Amino acid sequence: MEQLWSPWRSEYIDSFSSPKDNEECFLCTAASPDICDDLLITKGEHCLIIMNKFPYNAGHLLIAPLRHCADLLALDSEEYQEMMNWTKIMTAVIRNVYKPHGFNIGINLGQAAGAGVPGHLHMHIVPRWNGDTNFMSTIGDLKVISHSNSTIAKEIRKGLVHVQQHGIDSIIEKGASL
Repeated sequence: MEQLWSPWRSEYIDSFSSPKDNEECFLCTAASPDICDDLLITKGEHCLIIMNKFPYNAGHLLIAPLRHCADLLALDSEEYQEMMNWTKIMTAVIRNVYKPHGFNIGINLGQAAGAGVPGHLHMHIVPRWNGDTNFMSTIGDLKVISHSNSTIAKEIRKGLVHVQQHGIDSIIEKGASL
């Protein structure tokens, strides 16, 4: 029998075992100017991009405003625009680095909608591949991700540098679709 090693899953499962009333928002922590986090991709003027600590798939990113804000309607126009711009840029970066067959991109507003961090709005970018749901996730309630988040973050940062140096058009074929 083969064994599957995924130590981050136990941390995720354990995170539900006790109340978190006084827990600081991890997105606010990542937004701090002096933070050094392997999962942090970059910060803009109004938003940050960070790897999902408990990813659905390799390359699962979160884009969040720097300020603690729970509702899309409460974002000012600069925050909203930057969030959408980063969504476009990071989708292009992931497409170039990992060549997914599609994406799930969205926001879960409020706990009833599935927000894991209901107090701090964030956009999910989840790359998808044909066949990425298999018996492990269907029967075993287990997802297999073959690379560490820190390795994936380094690859995405490298892809982002390419876009920043050469422009988004350098990696997007005009009129191309998935």
